[in-house]
Amino acid sequence: MPKHGKNYRKATEGAEARGLTVEDAVKLAVEKAYAKFDETVDVAINLGVDPKYSDQMIRGAVTLPNGLGKVVRVACFCSGEKEAEAKAAGADFVGGDDLVEKVKDGWLDFDKAIATPDMMAKVGLIGRVLGPRGLMPNAKTGTVTFDVAKAVTEVKAGRVEFKVDKAGVLHAPIGKVSFGAEKLLQNLKSLLDTVNKLKPTSAKGTYMKAVAVATTMGPGFRVDPLAARKYVES
Repeated sequence: MPKHGKNYRKATEGAEARGLTVEDAVKLAVEKAYAKFDETVDVAINLGVDPKYSDQMIRGAVTLPNGLGKVVRVACFCSGEKEAEAKAAGADFVGGDDLVEKVKDGWLDFDKAIATPDMMAKVGLIGRVLGPRGLMPNAKTGTVTFDVAKAVTEVKAGRVEFKVDKAGVLHAPIGKVSFGAEKLLQNLKSLLDTVNKLKPTSAKGTYMKAVAVATTMGPGFRVDPLAARKYVES
């Protein structure tokens, strides 16, 4: 069985702790980061929902107040005057039929896709390419809209899309280690608030069952469920 390196083993000190507050979990994750690159800080939230029921599928997006700390390349599928609006807002790639054909030919040098509703029939033709890569525009996450300027601006500013998986767990990045604990906590608060507002009325029992914070290379630091709920309510 492969063994973890000494840096990882050292980082796990404190990871077994129970009853951590949100603040302590984020602080420990940042302090224990050891990689030579600026690691991303991720959050995993175990929700008390059953995604096999459509009314319990948690999906949405949130614009983090401090962004994600990385450059996001945006492709906007639109036509006419919307092309000029998207370009003015900072979209990296803008087009209609030509952009669809480019993707059909194998081009995928972008991180997020936005489309106007009238373009979705054509974008749907490349859904098998975009979907598995998490690039398919979706109205629920605000990436299918006629207000392309707003959508592009938000994505560039650090808009995070999230979707609960089959096990009821939601994963999302909240920034970089270099942000420091304070900015990461502000981002996390925005994420938790948004997820909490999406609680379905059909969900029974505890909604936020568990929360863990981890960096790209580091271990997860588990937040006490009660502390997480109090943090959201505060």
